[in-house]
Amino acid sequence: MFFFLLFFTAYWKCFITFLVLHVLQVLYRSLVDGQHYAIKAFHKSHLLKLRVAPSETAMTDVLREVHIMKMLHHPNIVNLIEVIDDPDIDHFYMVLEYVEGKWVCEGSGPPGGIGECTARKYLRDIVSGLMYLHAHNIVHGDIKPDNLLVSRNGTVKIGDFSVSQVFEDENDELRRSPGTPVFTAPECCLGLTYRGRAADTWAVGVTLYCLVLGQYPFLGDTLQDTYDKIVNNPLVLPDDMTPQLKNLLEGLLCKDPNMRLTLEAVAEHTWVIGDDGSIPQYSCWCKRKSLREESNGTKDDSSITHSD
Repeated sequence: MFFFLLFFTAYWKCFITFLVLHVLQVLYRSLVDGQHYAIKAFHKSHLLKLRVAPSETAMTDVLREVHIMKMLHHPNIVNLIEVIDDPDIDHFYMVLEYVEGKWVCEGSGPPGGIGECTARKYLRDIVSGLMYLHAHNIVHGDIKPDNLLVSRNGTVKIGDFSVSQVFEDENDELRRSPGTPVFTAPECCLGLTYRGRAADTWAVGVTLYCLVLGQYPFLGDTLQDTYDKIVNNPLVLPDDMTPQLKNLLEGLLCKDPNMRLTLEAVAEHTWVIGDDGSIPQYSCWCKRKSLREESNGTKDDSSITHSD
């Protein structure tokens, strides 16, 4: 943290008077290691004043995002490098892995889409990262192309955990749906309690639909019209779509969350496997620790700092 604080804070104090928003995202090149990092800078005073719920401020959401990202290290997730909270200034910084690539929807393929081959590759990465989150009992809450970045080597990374939720156990019931309307699951549109994992899976389906066809499956003229179409309109797919992809989209965009495909089922779907085989599995770090202890026949009670 020291080298970030030494060089980064000094740099930002020169420009602090020019910041007018409560969050700013910039690219920063470290003078120590020469690497590029993505920086999210927040006005703490603004966050503390901004109410997002009766008992929560925007600062609560930021601290939740930090707490969640500290738990994670996965090749398909944008990783948190460092957090800087300088008490001398009204700013809070999140230093993130910089993904030097393109937005997930940029590419070649049919008009508006990126083609099945590229969509399959991207979907495999999305599912791998999201399965890892769910293994941590974390619901992302806003899966969509805007929150998916592609690195130079073609790896998709999930970002933006600002509305994510973490649970103590497998019970992932939620009441508030803070995600993007066109990616909202039918059960969320009804204002009822819903399962976060199933809602994430629906958003994966909408994302895949957008990747392949370049448009939304359900879109109205107003917010309420969009919700009505998500809940009531049947899924329409092109006649010339391959049967396997059509079957996958129908399973992902099933309006009944209890009948909707799980991510595990998606990972084993024939269209997803293609010629590449099964999606690699990454256990959450706490489960890896437990497995190591079991294999060694020991139980280590010491704390482990996850700093990857």
